[in-house]
Amino acid sequence: MEVIFELAIIVCIAATLGIIAKILRQPLILAYIATGIIIGLIQIFFQSFYIGEKEVFDLFSELGVMFLLFLIGLEMNYSSLKTVGKTSIVVGSGQILFTFIFGFLIATVLGFTQINAAYIAIALTFSSTIIVVKLLSDNKTINSLYGKISIGFLLVQDFVVIFMLIILAGLESGEGFSIKTLTYTLFLGIILFGIMIAIGRNIFPYIFSKIARSQELLFITSIAWVFGLVALIEFLRIKTGIGFSIEIAGFLAGLALANSSEHYQIANRIKPLRDFFILIFFVMLGSSIVFYDFSAIGLPIIVLSLFVLIGNPLIVMVIMGLIMGYRKRTSFMSGITVAQVSEFSLILSALGLKLGHINEETMALIAAVGIITITTSTYMIVFSDKLYSKLSPLLSFFERKNPRKEYSFEDNKKPIILVGYDRTGKSIAARLEKEKMLVIDFNPDIIKGLEKLGYSCIYGDIIDPLIFENVDFTSAKMVISTSPELKDNINLVSGIKLSGSKAKIISRAESEEDAKILYSKGCDYVFLPLYSSGQYLGKIIDSDPELKGLQELKNKDIMFINQINKK
Repeated sequence: MEVIFELAIIVCIAATLGIIAKILRQPLILAYIATGIIIGLIQIFFQSFYIGEKEVFDLFSELGVMFLLFLIGLEMNYSSLKTVGKTSIVVGSGQILFTFIFGFLIATVLGFTQINAAYIAIALTFSSTIIVVKLLSDNKTINSLYGKISIGFLLVQDFVVIFMLIILAGLESGEGFSIKTLTYTLFLGIILFGIMIAIGRNIFPYIFSKIARSQELLFITSIAWVFGLVALIEFLRIKTGIGFSIEIAGFLAGLALANSSEHYQIANRIKPLRDFFILIFFVMLGSSIVFYDFSAIGLPIIVLSLFVLIGNPLIVMVIMGLIMGYRKRTSFMSGITVAQVSEFSLILSALGLKLGHINEETMALIAAVGIITITTSTYMIVFSDKLYSKLSPLLSFFERKNPRKEYSFEDNKKPIILVGYDRTGKSIAARLEKEKMLVIDFNPDIIKGLEKLGYSCIYGDIIDPLIFENVDFTSAKMVISTSPELKDNINLVSGIKLSGSKAKIISRAESEEDAKILYSKGCDYVFLPLYSSGQYLGKIIDSDPELKGLQELKNKDIMFINQINKK
């Protein structure tokens, strides 16, 4: 009964702080750690609520990490390996290497022992894929060039961190660090990795195709597989004394299901479980750091936080801009995505503390740096466009005199300019003559597809001033923007007006308020997709109350859908 009472308090505090974090545009991980800090303060002042001494909370914490790694394994399908291009591999590998080297040197200068400095450097190396993907999605930039590069090198980080977790998990259940133990761990990891891939390719696709229609059965079968494999690996570890933790077993279970066509449905069902149990992990982490005196490590916290917030982006900008030749905007936007410490860094550190590799001082330091960098980098990513505008003159140092060709402006004079091709833009383009149209889109995959179809198109973000410097808007009679973002459309209208173009401007809006603002800025027509579709259907019903022509209209729409899907 006492555990239920304490769990209720934890969840209520976490929910309250989660709402505050949402308002402040912060990730929930900070709300969970803050919940732990509050619980820790309750322990200090009221001499009660010792969740660290409850086995049930320890179990929940382990299950949280297990489900987190299960979902990571589930999302590492074989096709994802192909999506990591050369740029992502080079940038990801270079960032990991140089961040570790500089982080290790800084930590050593600050007085930490080599093993503690190594853990600190490793923690500073990894960035949060979960947080970055969420923020890029919110900013509608996940399909941009820098969004794709960022997700690519974060995937490289994920592969490396999983490898390290496997090594540490092997050491945890073995005889400590030795060449023999390390070799055996690697060998066992490779064997299990191969078995999971074989099962995932040859057995599970058949089984899950049979039960896919029942969501409940799909969920319970997935859970049964996870816990079954975890129990088996735990049994082998107890019997042999060597093996992996339940967290790594969770990752291997997810890896086996990664190639099934139902892995998205499985992930959606498992995520609520992960969110609940991982809450306990971060609460326990937050409650544990309250008991440490941070005054002794105040300077290291500040120095290492600045290194992550400034040094990590600089490392990425040097690799992308000066070495690989990307433009400063692409390098900068990619760089700020690594300006935080990952949740995996906290998990690695907690495992290092459990193994006795690091002390509580190092664990508290990494947690504090994590809180500072996650909080700050969130706003850096959210307001990345404004930040770039302020720093743009200084960033020229990270751009070659002749940067690589990200943009092509060879055919920039067309009477119709369409900004944004995906979805709405695709339907508009299907009704227009391609010879008279120039398409601007920031998704490189869309641009490649359009080029194959013979469209005149430019890869670029309409917020980038480079577009207005090189695209001839004065030759256009009409500019159509399908972007749902108000700031993008305001920027477009302002740029067109400044160029002296007399083109008619048609823009999209998501609300009546946005439409009024765009009209005040100079748009000739603003369309609201929901209103437009409603008016269209209303006209059909009004002109044909008996809906006798509905079948003919249906056939025309099907033909149109098939037509645009071929493009």
